[in-house]
Amino acid sequence: MEQAGADMLHLDIMDGHFVPNLTFGPGIVKQVRSITRLPLNAHLMITNPADFIDKFIDAGVNYLSFHIETDTNYVSLFRKIRKLGVKAGIAINPETSIDALPGIIDEIDYVLIMSVHPGFGGQAFIEESVEKVRKTKVIIGSRKIEIEIDGGINYQTAKLVKEASVNILVAGNFIFKSDDYAKTIAGLRNV
Repeated sequence: MEQAGADMLHLDIMDGHFVPNLTFGPGIVKQVRSITRLPLNAHLMITNPADFIDKFIDAGVNYLSFHIETDTNYVSLFRKIRKLGVKAGIAINPETSIDALPGIIDEIDYVLIMSVHPGFGGQAFIEESVEKVRKTKVIIGSRKIEIEIDGGINYQTAKLVKEASVNILVAGNFIFKSDDYAKTIAGLRNV
């Protein structure tokens, strides 16, 4: 991915509880960190993010998001993440409202809008995500907060969400199932 021109690596961390799949933990993230200089963007799809924040930061992540749907003390976690020099983000599932966003917006560096239901790759893009991105941008206003989108990203959906103010595209299957990673990444960047 680094040689193909990716700007960062998005790491889906799943606990088999918050989402039905199970992936990997801080040990694998540390190994990934040892072989790349790209920023590592850890997306915690886990029930108890507070228990793992330190471990993933110690493993070398640069971006760290957890889900608004988890039962956590958001503000203290965001402050802890940022104090340790990592960008703090909040992830929001497709069916979840962004109504809570104004109350935490000044504590985060990015918002991760899920444009599929988390836990499985290869799903179709949920069209309503574009409007959610637009509404998120209104809440952000002039703040320097990035908008990331994850799920169903291809050339067509990338164009839609970039026009709606997305700065970070997460494209797993679209890249990994292509014949030319570099060409696909460049195509996403230039839509």
